[in-house]
Amino acid sequence: MKEELKEGLEGEWVIETTPEMAAQHIAEEEGILVYSTPAMVWHMERAAVIAVSAYLDDDEVSVGVRVDISHIAGTAIGETVRASARLVRVEGRRLTFTVEAHNEREKIGEGRHQRVVVKKDRLPRKQ
Repeated sequence: MKEELKEGLEGEWVIETTPEMAAQHIAEEEGILVYSTPAMVWHMERAAVIAVSAYLDDDEVSVGVRVDISHIAGTAIGETVRASARLVRVEGRRLTFTVEAHNEREKIGEGRHQRVVVKKDRLPRKQ
């Protein structure tokens, strides 16, 4: 990790929601296309990666190890979502973020997310 990796770093990912991001159990049974909690968590994690990836050494990557997220409002598929992450704590290789997501009208999710910086060569590779 580079010395510049410090609390206060921020990342953001803006994406238009697609049918693949819908809560499939509702879509299949009721035909309702709403943005799913797993998709929102994925986008929040991506925002955290964006916040810190430039501050990792070439042989490092961060991996998610904990999420504590509330999905507080619905979003129709086709709307734009903005996920953001702010690095609030660095404890060795453990990084803690506050995360939020907003649609075009309101906040739709919030919480905390932790990632750990690891050496790439310690991760399993596709055979």
